[in-house]
Amino acid sequence: MLRTGFLVLLCLVLNSTPCLAQEKPLKVGVAGLTHTHVHWILGREDLGDIELVGITEPNRELAQRYADQHGFSMDLVYNSLEEMIATTQPEAVTAFGTIFDHLSVVETCAPKGIHVMVEKPLAVSLEHAQKMKALAQKHNIHLLTNYETTWYPTNHRAKELLEEGKIGDLRKVIVRDGHRGPVKIGVNKEFLDWLQDPILNGGGAITDFGCYGANLMTWLKKGAKPNTVTAVTQQFQPGNNPKVDDDATIILTYDDCQAILEPSWNWPIGRKDMELYGLTGAIYADNRNDFRIRMAEGYDGYQEEKMTLEERPAPYNDPFSMLAAVVRGKISLQPSDLTALENNMVVMEILDAARQSAKKGKTIHLKH
Repeated sequence: MLRTGFLVLLCLVLNSTPCLAQEKPLKVGVAGLTHTHVHWILGREDLGDIELVGITEPNRELAQRYADQHGFSMDLVYNSLEEMIATTQPEAVTAFGTIFDHLSVVETCAPKGIHVMVEKPLAVSLEHAQKMKALAQKHNIHLLTNYETTWYPTNHRAKELLEEGKIGDLRKVIVRDGHRGPVKIGVNKEFLDWLQDPILNGGGAITDFGCYGANLMTWLKKGAKPNTVTAVTQQFQPGNNPKVDDDATIILTYDDCQAILEPSWNWPIGRKDMELYGLTGAIYADNRNDFRIRMAEGYDGYQEEKMTLEERPAPYNDPFSMLAAVVRGKISLQPSDLTALENNMVVMEILDAARQSAKKGKTIHLKH
């Protein structure tokens, strides 16, 4: 103990920056480039918290295109995940391929003790998710799910105010996510090929954007499952999305409130917003930074406060900073946290039930 204290003191004396803080960046590998969210990590500023050591992508033309765009060397690109892992020894892998591939990424990484972060949703089905969870627990790895909305300061402020009782008891939540559709917004072919595939993506808009609301609602409800799930899907662009739905409405009921999720590839304007309605007011997380509070007055009057929120501090503003912090043990995720495995297992139950409901035309009751 005395020796340890002496070394720490010596370190502080000899360096203007404490040597204990000079931690090596987390070695991260990328599995796949066909999910365009991969630009998030490829174009990320070097903050010193992660080091991109390898990329798996058999499509060399796609890899070269992104290498030219982001300035990384093709020496980083490998044809298989196994080859990339054997050569570069990453501590964590981020999955940016099809949602169907998430299971195989975990099957490869977990036995080697390599942590995994996947893009939303966790899996294409509850069956895949259960296999992934079992592997993560057996091999003691972190398995995170990344959503863009996890990093929105507006969502976090909304939850804080709700828990402070600002608008009274919560009764209704409305979450709307989506855009004009993959074809209309010009998604590249490599992404489009699987995004519109019911096997590789698990569905259309109901999967692509329904997961956001399910994730946020599970977070707001501290991990609780809904009592029932009722969903309707439609296809308004059969020419553009011939194999999958492009519009969905999902209703979740709880003992004390209701959530309406509206994932769509038919919104005229891209959106990711959330509305919370309590007994005395409403909170609007209009986008990442724009935020409103309306407090009720009389029958239909209200006092409104508008604000623009600053970004959250690191590592709470970025998925890769969070991944590094979790792996290094600086942050312990709570089960209901947005990126946590437990939350996203509930998300998968909700999505599976929503797909069943839409197909069967009836409400699905979830067992608690």
